[in-house]
Amino acid sequence: MDLRSGPTGEPVGQSQAVPRQRWRLVLARSDEAPELTARELADAWDQAIAASGLPLHRPNGQARPRVAWGAPLPSRMTAEREPAEIVLSEAVPVWRVRDALVRSLPTGWSLVDLYDVWLGAPALAGRVIGAVYRVTLDTEADPEAVVAAASGLLEAPQLTRMRRKGSETVAYDLRPLLAGIEVVEAGPPIVLRMQTRIHPERGSGRPDEVVAALADQLGRPVAPASIVRERLLLADETV
Repeated sequence: MDLRSGPTGEPVGQSQAVPRQRWRLVLARSDEAPELTARELADAWDQAIAASGLPLHRPNGQARPRVAWGAPLPSRMTAEREPAEIVLSEAVPVWRVRDALVRSLPTGWSLVDLYDVWLGAPALAGRVIGAVYRVTLDTEADPEAVVAAASGLLEAPQLTRMRRKGSETVAYDLRPLLAGIEVVEAGPPIVLRMQTRIHPERGSGRPDEVVAALADQLGRPVAPASIVRERLLLADETV
């Protein structure tokens, strides 16, 4: 046995740092952000966080720190209040965390808020139960007809849609994944706000699929001109 190392193989006297702080970041992504794959986005954020100079916790000897996200964000979708978390190995005042992050954020991202959360709290991703979207329609339509169609979606017992799953196209019921939809601006253009559910087994309600179902209800083509994810909903929060 190497007397210079402990039972885990780590050098004696150089024990792994333990987590001391967990910060919840509230982030916004503008349409200036480059279009990146999920992997490229993760790499960009890992590099940005590492460049911040904060004492980031690296569990199990990871070379780079990791940013924990609430739920994947489609590559071209803008967002207003995306939650993410980082863990530090030292206690750092909020002003220092804010200044360090603002200097190193990836292009097109901004820091809206941040706050300290309990280290023992459940993982962020496991607490996400839904999302709120603001959708601007690219088609002129009668606002009253859109309101009636939206009510029809909520009153429907089932909304069968088709979705790609691997190499196959499968049918699924959108209705359990749609929690609410309303017209917030009569326009033109018409603006909708919709709340969808994110379920570990059923999947997530996608706003483009809700718009497609709305078009079926209207009996005419309707498509989104823009989609903004306003926020994610956590298990202990309300809209």
